[in-house]
Amino acid sequence: MAIELDATDWRILRELQADGRMTNIALANRIGLSAPPCLRRVRALEEAGLIASYTALVDEVRLGYALTAFAMVRLHNQAESDLRSFENRIFGWPLVREAYMLSGESDFILKCIARDLQRFQSFVLDELTAAPNVASVKTYLTIRRAKREPGVPITVAGPEGT
Repeated sequence: MAIELDATDWRILRELQADGRMTNIALANRIGLSAPPCLRRVRALEEAGLIASYTALVDEVRLGYALTAFAMVRLHNQAESDLRSFENRIFGWPLVREAYMLSGESDFILKCIARDLQRFQSFVLDELTAAPNVASVKTYLTIRRAKREPGVPITVAGPEGT
């Protein structure tokens, strides 16, 4: 079911994506509405599932997680049950912060956050490569983050490029 959004809805989404902690009054002022209709619109966006949750972005390095790495995983079998089984295993690995199924040479890419190289290596050797159906793993250590912009590209009137 497609949801029709007007320019005000898009502005609400853009503002909340940039600062999910702002009060309803601050949001209403930024988008040019009074507080009650602004809150009704936010609640409607939440109920429609367009606002999935509110979260805080933490500084992983300041919290002692100095290593960010990516793991490209290829499975022996790509039957739907095998893919689901691997996805379910991913949920049990706290070190894996994001995971995507891919087309092409690798089946999954995993974004991993660890305190140090030793902990990441232990995860790769003891858990990831030892998991059933894993054929190969290629890892890539990051040097630095060049950009961090969660969410989607939203312009004032709607999605980027429209």
